[in-house]
Amino acid sequence: MLCQECRKRPATVHVTKITDDQRTEMNLCEICARELGEVELLTEPKFSLQSLLAGLLAHEASRAERRPVAEDRCSNCGLTYQQFTKAGRLGCSQCYAAFETRLEPLLRRIHGATAHTGKVPAQGARPRSRRDELAMLRHELEMCVRREEFERAAELRDRIRELEQRSGES
Repeated sequence: MLCQECRKRPATVHVTKITDDQRTEMNLCEICARELGEVELLTEPKFSLQSLLAGLLAHEASRAERRPVAEDRCSNCGLTYQQFTKAGRLGCSQCYAAFETRLEPLLRRIHGATAHTGKVPAQGARPRSRRDELAMLRHELEMCVRREEFERAAELRDRIRELEQRSGES
């Protein structure tokens, strides 16, 4: 694919911009990308998981429009919620309890749930129990409904009914 700007060199940089709900995509060569100021992310990597989390937290804080309350400080390590949003990292294990009401919506948005359900290895593991499979399917059904994936939700609903009927026959 050729650069969309100069139409001479191969495009090696893909740029996607979203402005006012309008998505714009460009495929550029590195030279044109530099001239347009689009390569600074490639040449100066400053991205980290903490910066991503801090950005999400800042976005959540601006959407929440909540006043700071006295519980916005961890009693164990003294970290404030505002410090957490800037650093993107909790100070200790007690911070989860101290900031629970604010962390729960964020974790639900990022992971789809607030409880870890784990995974079963594909090979060499004991077969999943019917109860475990039903719990996993119900969780997936809930997530599909939230994401409005109704066709997949209907398939899951039917599979759940089938497993429930089988367990009733046993």
